[in-house]
Amino acid sequence: MRLTILVFALILPFLSTAQREIIDDIVATIGGEVILLSEIEEQISLAEAQQASLPENARCQILDNLLSQKLILNQAKLDSIEVSSEEVEAQLDARIERILAYMNGDETQFEEYYGQSISQVKDEFREDLNAQILAERMQGMILSEVKITPAEVKNFFDQIPADSLPYFNSEVEIAEIVYKPKVNKTEKGIALDKIKDLRKKIVEDGENFEELAAVFSDDVGSAKQGGSLGWAKRNSYVPEFEAAAYKLEKGEVSQIVETQYGYHIIQLIERRGNTINARHILVKPKITQADLDLSVSVLDSFRNLILVDTLDFGKTVKQISDENQQSYNNNGNLVNQKSGNTFFEIGDLEPDIYFAIDSLAVGGVTRPIEVSDFAGEKSYKLIKLISRSQPHKADLKTDYSRIQKAALESKKGIFISNWVGNKIGSTYINVDPQYDNCDQLKDRWKLN
Repeated sequence: MRLTILVFALILPFLSTAQREIIDDIVATIGGEVILLSEIEEQISLAEAQQASLPENARCQILDNLLSQKLILNQAKLDSIEVSSEEVEAQLDARIERILAYMNGDETQFEEYYGQSISQVKDEFREDLNAQILAERMQGMILSEVKITPAEVKNFFDQIPADSLPYFNSEVEIAEIVYKPKVNKTEKGIALDKIKDLRKKIVEDGENFEELAAVFSDDVGSAKQGGSLGWAKRNSYVPEFEAAAYKLEKGEVSQIVETQYGYHIIQLIERRGNTINARHILVKPKITQADLDLSVSVLDSFRNLILVDTLDFGKTVKQISDENQQSYNNNGNLVNQKSGNTFFEIGDLEPDIYFAIDSLAVGGVTRPIEVSDFAGEKSYKLIKLISRSQPHKADLKTDYSRIQKAALESKKGIFISNWVGNKIGSTYINVDPQYDNCDQLKDRWKLN
């Protein structure tokens, strides 16, 4: 059930062709755009998958929102706003790839779920996605000049009844330095000799690539498939790997390629335009206990310099932190993926981080914390406690950035609603009589 909801939300309205054929009555016309009954039912289905129950007027609310979206789309076309076919294709590909990721890359499962091939799904929804991008671009232009002043933020906050102010649990802001252990020269040499020997067995001795990958590759996931990585588009792999893979002819085996993961040999299975199907063997140099101990020592040294103000934490991030971390480009500051801001409730922190900062003073830095990624690779972190709040009701001083964001979104909502209202009088609108009981539509859209 969880997979169904995730997939459904990722690519709405990628529903079955059968449903669209059965439910395709026009229920409203606005300018040169139409709203189909299928569009309303698709959004009802999504809402039902996400909520236990829906209000009685759910269809009225959805039609109201669709009328606004279609009016904006109609205006985008009148203003000759353009969306390139390349942009549409890129977004289609991205959505398909995200769905396939939830299905472990199984195209057969995709086709069974949607009742269509990937190319058929893309063909069916290309026009819908083009319209969606157009409307988003138009809305962005409409709202581009909407700003919020400190006085407006204060006025927004003052208008919230005291008994309606949200209550925030204790929250923290934290930053990190992520240090990956460095492989020593001896282990790199051993790994390089091993990958050279494997390539010789394939290229010179004629041994089977897939069989050797299954036994010797350190990429456990692909090793089970004889090293196969499946179909992938450009920018799917790290640059060194991709550059080598795209130079290969069908069946050709690459020279040894070094990446951040270790040493690879790659064989091209097939290529279709910018999409390749390849297999590889990966040999990772081993990280020894001495390498791990050295990492802890290095981080301890940097921590001591930071605490005595000899080094700036943000600058140290750029100097030694792992560039592949999201925090690297944010001076080490972590962003809460659930909220989009930098505040974390204590209960949302990973246990090792929670216990490390529990007794830390604001501005303090933890000792190195050992962490492991999904593949079991070890690295070490320093965590800096930037701020800590106590449980409290929303307060303008403490929570200004959060209140500012809410005030701006409120202002944008009012602005776009007024913009739509100003366009209604000059736009042809017709709604099917079955929605005559929707009072909110009659009032807002000036329906007879």
